[in-house]
Amino acid sequence: MRIRHKNKGFWFAGVLSFAIDQVTKFLVVQFFSLGQSIPLLPGVFHLTYVTNKGAAFSLFSNSGGWLKWISLGVSLGLVVLALRANLSRWERVGYGCILGGALGNGVDRFVKGEVVDLLDFRLIHFPVFNLADVAINIGIGCLLIAAFREGRRNG
Repeated sequence: MRIRHKNKGFWFAGVLSFAIDQVTKFLVVQFFSLGQSIPLLPGVFHLTYVTNKGAAFSLFSNSGGWLKWISLGVSLGLVVLALRANLSRWERVGYGCILGGALGNGVDRFVKGEVVDLLDFRLIHFPVFNLADVAINIGIGCLLIAAFREGRRNG
């Protein structure tokens, strides 16, 4: 008997986003000292090992740990959505990427009490971030595409 999985793209995007995030964080923690930075494109892009107890841009750094529960709630909500809804291709990928990112940063918060960040774009003086953050932003982009496509179909 073959088991059919609903919204396969959601699960694939979620697992892939989570795995890539966790592997890169593991490698940085294993091979870098906290605060160490290696320029890949000097003055433009560096790999820099820092941690963050807050959310994006270190917002809510003194949150008392409630961000981990938000990550868990978002993750559970997305799983329920994928199990119940018939999602479009862009929605499957979008929600899956958001799940992978929420789980990636959520695991860090539950296990370490802080998130590992490593991507450092110095040319624009952007805060250091990680691939979970990238996955969440890709997911948002996919959901915007889905919304515009749906709007065009209904408009």
